[in-house]
Amino acid sequence: MKKIIEVKNLTKKFGEFVAVDDISFDVEEGEIFAFLGPNGAGKSTTIKMLTTLMFPTEGQMEINGNDPVKNPDLVRRSFGIVFQDTSLDDELTAWENMEFHGVLYDMPKKLRRERMKQLLNFVELWDRKDSLVKEFSGGMKRRLEIARGLLHHPKIIFLDEPTLGLDPQTRNHMWEYLKDLNKKEGTTIFFTTHYMEEADRIAQKIAIIDHGKIIASGTSAELKEQTGKTSLEDAFLSLTGSVIREEAASSVDQMRTNRRMWKR
Repeated sequence: MKKIIEVKNLTKKFGEFVAVDDISFDVEEGEIFAFLGPNGAGKSTTIKMLTTLMFPTEGQMEINGNDPVKNPDLVRRSFGIVFQDTSLDDELTAWENMEFHGVLYDMPKKLRRERMKQLLNFVELWDRKDSLVKEFSGGMKRRLEIARGLLHHPKIIFLDEPTLGLDPQTRNHMWEYLKDLNKKEGTTIFFTTHYMEEADRIAQKIAIIDHGKIIASGTSAELKEQTGKTSLEDAFLSLTGSVIREEAASSVDQMRTNRRMWKR
């Protein structure tokens, strides 16, 4: 099976603070991969490096055969992304948000319109295509973001806490959409979540990061066997501890370091 994401000895430092510490892992094409860890473990920093939003301090990455540092434009065309916080324009309609995204990716108009209709039907928002996004519920916005992220037919979709704050029914429907997409189109799904039952039920492979290091990886069954636990949540706590975590580096410090790095 082709490896669509390859990470080797990846490190990210913010001054003296090591956010990601020499991690290596890979994701196979068409796989549903969960990336788990406590607050401040390095999950979001890793995703930012994979998606060209941040440069690594050391190490190598390949996304669909391309280096995010050397070929960021090619890499960006390989993935879609849904962040924790909505990035939709509330003053535009669902259709207009999709259209704007398609134009940014330079999609031919005919293909763009066909894909927009297909995806809005897929996430059950076709009948609301002309409604302003500010009128949408949280679940509707998240579904629209997923549709928008898939518009340019990416090989991979990154989902950072995609069901955070959603009710159980909406969360369940969201994963049904994504599993159906994975099955029909072979889209690789890379997601983070704090809902252990989601990772247990959905992910084909799991990696757990803590204090910037990958401390365990495998299937849910393998992680339970490794820790002698009967649930993934108990296995996760066994590996990472039960102490409440705060973010290890302030976002202000990280932003300052990032700005210096991008100016180089």
